[in-house]
Amino acid sequence: MALRVSKAELSDELTENLIKAFGVVPEPVAVAWHNPKVAESTTELGGKANEWDAADAGLKTFAHMAVAAQVGCNWCLDINYFQALNQKLDVTKASQVPNWRESKVFTPLERDVLEYAEAMTNTPPTVTDELSARLLGELGEAALVELTAFIAFANFATRNNNALGIESQGFSEACEVPLARRGQAEAPSA
Repeated sequence: MALRVSKAELSDELTENLIKAFGVVPEPVAVAWHNPKVAESTTELGGKANEWDAADAGLKTFAHMAVAAQVGCNWCLDINYFQALNQKLDVTKASQVPNWRESKVFTPLERDVLEYAEAMTNTPPTVTDELSARLLGELGEAALVELTAFIAFANFATRNNNALGIESQGFSEACEVPLARRGQAEAPSA
């Protein structure tokens, strides 16, 4: 798939700041910059969502990866796997998110979070009272509200990137354990 909207011209300062933060200019920002209000607002919302702290950051990263795998957003899957490495999450576990149902590495809570992310992503959503009750019991109200909003944002980001033809930029290539693709057998234990 090719970009469906070209990359916009960015100022030298913005380019420099993005390269400092990511090593490259992230394509979602470069494409969205054709409408700076949209680019700034979505970047700001993503930054604020990353500051929320009622729910475990690792669970949110895995949830975002599950949404990305389901929607087919290779960019989000790629960057979140790389972020999992930087968050010092279990990269073997993170590498298996696209195949979490077949994988044996996830705890019951992680499995519920991944199921919840997929259920929220389905159209129409398929979240059940039972799944919500389990998560509420494990996480509490504040964390469940945060996780839900975070997954909603992940759906926004993944669907936006997918529709614009934004693909992986190779962030996950820095990770020692290869990222599984949906339907790929589980990686050997590290």
